[in-house]
Amino acid sequence: MPFKSLDELRAACLDLPAGSDTAAKAVARRQDTLTKPQGSLGRLETIAAWLARWQGRDMPKLDRVKVFVFAGNHGVTAQGVSAYPSEVTVQMVANFAGGGAAINQLARIAGAELDVIPLDLDHPTGDFTQVPAMDEKAFLAAVSAGYDAVTKDLDLICFGEMGIGNTTPAAAISAALFGGGAEKWTGRGTGVDDAGLKRKVVAIEAGLKRHAATLADPLGVAAALGGRELAAIFGATLAARHLGIPVLLDGFVCTAAAAPLARLHPTGLAHTIAAHVSAESGHRGLLEALSLPPLLDLGMRLGEGSGACLAVNIVRSALECHARMASFAEAGVSEK
Repeated sequence: MPFKSLDELRAACLDLPAGSDTAAKAVARRQDTLTKPQGSLGRLETIAAWLARWQGRDMPKLDRVKVFVFAGNHGVTAQGVSAYPSEVTVQMVANFAGGGAAINQLARIAGAELDVIPLDLDHPTGDFTQVPAMDEKAFLAAVSAGYDAVTKDLDLICFGEMGIGNTTPAAAISAALFGGGAEKWTGRGTGVDDAGLKRKVVAIEAGLKRHAATLADPLGVAAALGGRELAAIFGATLAARHLGIPVLLDGFVCTAAAAPLARLHPTGLAHTIAAHVSAESGHRGLLEALSLPPLLDLGMRLGEGSGACLAVNIVRSALECHARMASFAEAGVSEK
């Protein structure tokens, strides 16, 4: 386990490489020579520079793209916050293994490997309305599982999640980190009715009150109000930064999982791009709070890494244009 204490983890979150200005500037210079008006490819141009910065290469590559889907179960489901029972988490992990989920199809189309990592599904986290979701040992184990999953031979990573009830901890973390109260961040998740939505708000308010003493510490927030799959996403996001691998964040849960890193370090999520904005209430506001403009807005709220996988195709398009377009000189096209 790479992190044996919260102090070790905190130190790792404060020691983040800045990326390569040299590589990013090389991409910008090449973009200005290609057969198009400068800046006319919009975010495709900045995506190419983003890849270069965090890969540390003048010419980025996307030979190995991987989707990590972390799965966990949540004790707070005892408060009636989900339309589905918690056993669906295990059933969906089996569906991933059988190739029957949306993420299986989207990963294949994106040319991405898929790695599904279940995290102690037989033992849900604590009900955070009563106790911390995870004690220090459990939290560090989950963070370490995510950190260890990432290998340095990857060129781009997507994160996804599966965990019945996990929009509740995501909303709780968002409220704890950015304020505004439970109602601002709470949505219908798996499709709860009005009574279920009210139960979610009440549960989150109870969690915020019970763990008020920890809310000043982003790591304390992630442990007390989060879940194993969220902690693993946090750890994997940190590992990607240390290893120089750019990251596509999926929806509300993934963004909330990574958000504590932005509260610990002013550029904590600079190596990430928000793949899409979810239809789940709270995600748009969370992206705004993190200054992460989304690439896509398709009304999706599935999770699993589905929006991130769709965005891989945009990133591939950005790289193809950057690497394969001719310059004005090569094409014999007059510049202005």
